[in-house]
Parts: sequence; C-alpha cells; structure tokens
Amino acid sequence: MGSSINDIEFIASSNHRVGVLDALADGRCDRDDLRSATGASSPTMGRVLGDFEERHWIERIGRMYQLTPLGTFVAERFVDLREAMDTERRLRDVWRWLPREMEGFTVDLFADAVVAYPGPGYPYEPVARVIQLVEGSTSMRGLGTTVFKSIANETVCLAVLDGMEFEYVYPPDILAATVAWDPEMVERAATRDHCTVLVHDDLPDRERCGIGIFDDRVGICCHDADTRALRAWIDTDAPKAREWALSVFEHYRRGARPADETDMDAPVPEELTVP
Repeated sequence: MGSSINDIEFIASSNHRVGVLDALADGRCDRDDLRSATGASSPTMGRVLGDFEERHWIERIGRMYQLTPLGTFVAERFVDLREAMDTERRLRDVWRWLPREMEGFTVDLFADAVVAYPGPGYPYEPVARVIQLVEGSTSMRGLGTTVFKSIANETVCLAVLDGMEFEYVYPPDILAATVAWDPEMVERAATRDHCTVLVHDDLPDRERCGIGIFDDRVGICCHDADTRALRAWIDTDAPKAREWALSVFEHYRRGARPADETDMDAPVPEELTVP
C-alpha cells in the first residue's frame, strides 16, 4: 500500500515527470522534444529519464525514448486518476443533490458536465442555463423536480406554444405549483398536441433532483430536500448520460398517468411557492 502511494506521489509531485509521461504517451520523443514539451532543464530531464528507466517505464532506442508496456500502463492509469479527480472537483459541491434512487446513475456519467451555481453576484445562473437549453432545443423530456422559477416556467410554455415537443412526468405537488403560477398559460401549452403532461405519485429522488432531456444535452436540476431551494444545474452531452436518462424517463413514463382536471386544479402545498 505504502509503496503504491509513494509511486503516485513520485509522479504527481513533479510537473516535469507528468509532462514526460504525457509526451511519451503520444509517441516517441528525443530529449530535446521532451525538454521543449516540459520546460525542464537538461539536468532535470536527465534525472527524470534516469528515474523512469530505473522503473522500467521507458526505454531508449538510439536518440529516441518510448514508453515500455509497463510505462504505458502507468501513463494510462495516471490519466484515469487525474480525470477522476477532475470530475470529483467539478461535482464536489453538488454531490448531495445528485440522484441516489434513480437506477444506473454513476458520477462518471457527468464527468464533463457544465455546472451552474447560484452565486452571490448572479443567483440566477442555473435558471439562465436552463433557459439557454430550452430556447436552443426542439424537444424536451424529463421527470421530477424542475427549475422552479417563474421565468423558467414561462420559457418552457412559450417554447411549447412555439412548437417545441414537450413530455414531462411531474410529481403531483410540483405540477400543482406549476399550474398555479399561470393557469391560463399552462393550459394553453398543455392542450397542444405535441405537449404531454404526465403525473407519477412515486418518482425517485423527488425531493432532491429532476432530469431534463434536450436535443443534445441531459441535465440534472438539484434542489435542497428541506428548503426546496435551487442549488445547482448540471448538464452534459455525453452519450452514456443520455442513454441513462432516457432509460430512467421511459421506466417512469410507463408508470405515469395523463394529468387530468383534478391534477391541474389541485391545491398547492404550503411549502411550495413560485418565486
């Protein structure tokens, strides 16, 4: 255990070592190429190459250096580790609002996600991101908690009235609050042939998050379970994330019912407001 950690530290503690591994992962290089790629001095490069040769990570053929199969293994796994930590850093502040009950969710699905937070200087950044996605899409599907702001509701309704295909599975309370925001506009949108409003009484993670599926991207809307406050919006264009989101959506769509007058006219729970 200790020696493995020491080897990781050996690489990570030197930008020059990381740079040499990255450069050689792309193909053979001579010493001048490696110095140019890393900015290392000649003595430093000599030490790095000597250490790597001692570990059997590289071999020299004439003036050129290349990774051995062992070195290739190390380089690839070190890239994997760095990418994993990049993902962790990106999602560190939103992990508590990510799906836990939606089958098949893993953090790596959103490894390259755009993350929008409400900040003190601009608290509406997540809403602005959703509006951007809605306005740039010809279709939207989803389920669960939504970005619950008047301007987001209006953007969706206007997009539907303009022809955007819309199919959403709501929890009853969220639908009630959405309708209460502007009953006339919601009814106008909901009666369009390309708009399908469904209700499900037992959606997963209903107090934590919801899924939005657009033309090219998949998003997760993150809400605080206690206060219902919007915490973040994250989205990605990763094919595997889209495949996962569609499978979850289709599963709960099959168990949902079309919204009727009772659902549309239901009273809004006291804890829900539309700011």
